[in-house]
Amino acid sequence: MAQHDSSHVASSQKALMLEMKSLQEQPVEGFKITLVDEADMYNWEVAIFGPPNTHYEGGYFKARIKFPIDYPYSPPAFRFLTKMWHPNIYENGDVCISILHPPVDDPQSGELPSERWNPTQNVRTILLSVISLLNEPNTFSPANVDASVMYRKWRDSKGKDREYVEIIRKQVLATKAEAERDGVKVPTTLAEYCVRTRAPAPDEGSDLFYDYYYDDDDVEDGDGDCCYDEDDSGNEES
Repeated sequence: MAQHDSSHVASSQKALMLEMKSLQEQPVEGFKITLVDEADMYNWEVAIFGPPNTHYEGGYFKARIKFPIDYPYSPPAFRFLTKMWHPNIYENGDVCISILHPPVDDPQSGELPSERWNPTQNVRTILLSVISLLNEPNTFSPANVDASVMYRKWRDSKGKDREYVEIIRKQVLATKAEAERDGVKVPTTLAEYCVRTRAPAPDEGSDLFYDYYYDDDDVEDGDGDCCYDEDDSGNEES
């Protein structure tokens, strides 16, 4: 058994080292990645910059990615350390998204196995999924019901009901002090944010990223997100 575990550790550490190297050489726009502790490959700290022309513009959001010993066969966990008001983020910061769910066949969830984690996914595709989730929440069986109801009011009123947006803007403002403390300059223009790097070959996520920020009309509500444990009806009145 011990030998089995050590082979898992060796292969997952190697995979993570290669991914870290790739992300340092070809960063994902809007993200900064470091190890929480240089001696531990399984805990990464992520800083996410809010994309310009979205409610999150100017924000500096911190998160942690915790990898299992058998990565990439099992998905990592992604948790925000910064307080986030969002339909698909739990109060403790855990992100609810299909790509981070183990690849089991669970008809109850409403997710297809193909939408869940598989070993061809990687940190790059996770980051791109998280950034698109921020801008396009999925309101089916949300992780934060109140945020979901508020988001739908904002969306259905074509932006007249501003409660959802105001909470996010307050959270964005609250992150400025942390960015200053960390000596981080948050990008506020598309030019600063989209320092275009050569996209790694078969990475579908890169196109997804540019679709979200340059072609908003094509985005469908709830695409590829998660938490379909029950249907969306019944939240409208609250």
